[in-house]
Amino acid sequence: MLLKDNIPVKYMFDKIKVEVMFVTLYAVLIAILYNNFHITRISIPIAVPTILGTVISLLLAFKSNQAYDRWWEARTIWGAIVNDTRTLTRQLLTFVDDPYGADNEKAFCERMAKRQIAWCHALSRHLRGHDPLEGLEKLISQEDIEFISRYNNIPLALQELQGVDLRNAFKLGWINEFQQVQIDNTLTSFSNEMGGCERIKNTVFPVTYSVYIRFALFLFILLLPFGLIEFFGVVEVPLVIAIASSFLLIEKMAVHLQDPFENKPTDTPTTAICDTIERDIKQMLKENYRQDEKLSGAPAQKSKMYYVL
Repeated sequence: MLLKDNIPVKYMFDKIKVEVMFVTLYAVLIAILYNNFHITRISIPIAVPTILGTVISLLLAFKSNQAYDRWWEARTIWGAIVNDTRTLTRQLLTFVDDPYGADNEKAFCERMAKRQIAWCHALSRHLRGHDPLEGLEKLISQEDIEFISRYNNIPLALQELQGVDLRNAFKLGWINEFQQVQIDNTLTSFSNEMGGCERIKNTVFPVTYSVYIRFALFLFILLLPFGLIEFFGVVEVPLVIAIASSFLLIEKMAVHLQDPFENKPTDTPTTAICDTIERDIKQMLKENYRQDEKLSGAPAQKSKMYYVL
């Protein structure tokens, strides 16, 4: 994701540099032919590209809104995942008798809480097409890894293990029937949230809609120099480049936002969210956790702050 408040201009124009290059060459070519030859003495009323540009603006606004809605829905779902993960850990620590004392109860709470952290990391990588098993050995047992490795959907396998542990805890009397129902409802919320992310991931934005907009945009750019050159002369070149760049940037922004799980700078920041979840849950489990230490295990270079509860 983009973490800087000020996005470099170079980053923005790198996204449309090929299109801008062709627009520049086209605008310069029209200016040369119009001023030095009589081949392109074509005059188009400025109202024609103006009307077409207005229509394209409305279409781009609609597309941008729909793309942002997909991105915001993804971010909302991951916000709910953060809340539900904290809720699950709180339930485990308050429902189970003496979760910090008795070895079995303590192991149960830690196992489910850390498995939930692993679920968050696995879901993030699963949505982005990365290896969902990467790094999970630090959070779950080798037995769990061997079990989930047989599944195509790793987050789903982790959910199944959570359900099995919850059932065993109820049978052993560590939680009562009401508490089991409450925790199971929280686990169901995770299933719904995973389904919401997969729906966004697998629902393709209508391709024909994007093609039609791009076709209309190119037609607008082709007509624009003929509507400006009679009034502005060679100054039409920078005007065409500026106007075309504005439309192209908006269209490109919508394209990037419509897929929030494609490992792009404009993605939903699932990795940062997972790091926050891991930090909070480990603190709830009364584990030491360095705020400035990366999940990769690399030692921190600046702050020496430790969280000890």
